[in-house]
Amino acid sequence: MADPRDSGLGQDEAGSVVRPYILTEGRQHADAVQLDMVSVVIAARAEVDEMALEPEQLRILELCHRAQSVAEVSAHMDIPVAVVKVLLGDLIGRGYVLARAPYTTESPVSRDVLQAVLDGIQRL
Repeated sequence: MADPRDSGLGQDEAGSVVRPYILTEGRQHADAVQLDMVSVVIAARAEVDEMALEPEQLRILELCHRAQSVAEVSAHMDIPVAVVKVLLGDLIGRGYVLARAPYTTESPVSRDVLQAVLDGIQRL
């Protein structure tokens, strides 16, 4: 039987590879939700069944009482973004977290449409 110490990985290095794999149960992507680093997430409900969630998921819910980006959650937890996306995908699927694309400074309505609305109001 091979000695794990002969693998060339130190204990810290091996732990850093194994832990994310365990946290995501081997999954590399969220099943139903597409999140990116700037997607904003927030807790959807106050009551949580703590026995049904992993400690990392509970920590995410604590962080998400205030709207956070996926990158911010990852940084606060010191877990890779890919892992956080999988955990968030699970929480979203169970209704614990809501996600949305970040707000942009660009107006979704063209200037011409806004001018036409203003002209219509002035004619009243």
